[in-house]
Amino acid sequence: MIKSGFVGALALGVVMLAGSASAGEIYGGAYAHDVTFLGEALGIGAAGREGGADIELGWRSDKKETWDFLRHPSVYVMAAVNTQGDSSHIATGLTWKVNFGETKKWFVRPGFGLAYTDGYDELPDFRTPGLSQEEIARRVAMRDDHIEFGSKLLFQPNIALGYDLSERTSIELAYIHLSNGQILGQGKNQGLDDLGLRVSYKLGK
Repeated sequence: MIKSGFVGALALGVVMLAGSASAGEIYGGAYAHDVTFLGEALGIGAAGREGGADIELGWRSDKKETWDFLRHPSVYVMAAVNTQGDSSHIATGLTWKVNFGETKKWFVRPGFGLAYTDGYDELPDFRTPGLSQEEIARRVAMRDDHIEFGSKLLFQPNIALGYDLSERTSIELAYIHLSNGQILGQGKNQGLDDLGLRVSYKLGK
């Protein structure tokens, strides 16, 4: 597995480079890692095997006003690093901010991207011939504590409900899902659900 520290460092570099290319906004937050109740309610499932919290850092571009065919999305890059060494990931994709309400301070923010995880695409097979009893027990125990994604490359649908605290600052309740959708990988497809709060700050003048 790629170390989570490497994933975080790589993502921080990407965010800094992206931020220097355009104003946009930076955001960060904390998520409960591998929650199950949302997946069960939506019928998409979740592994419920890992724990800790995911610390997120990301950057969004300004709205792409010339991308009429995509309804003017923002581009995002982000990383989520797990606090107890379970699955972390980096991702990039598109997101749309849709304000509503009388004051237009409330908004929903759907998004969709591609992610890369340092978690397991396939857990070690405990049925491999020649293993010691200790190794067999270790591999069996791993199935209770680690997600088997089926692929390192994953889809990342996400959605948030937010509120603009000021012209520059907003807060969001966000949900992120990771899975291969049986498209990017075949066989195992134990998804990951994250739920948490994040704060964003608009850069530039």
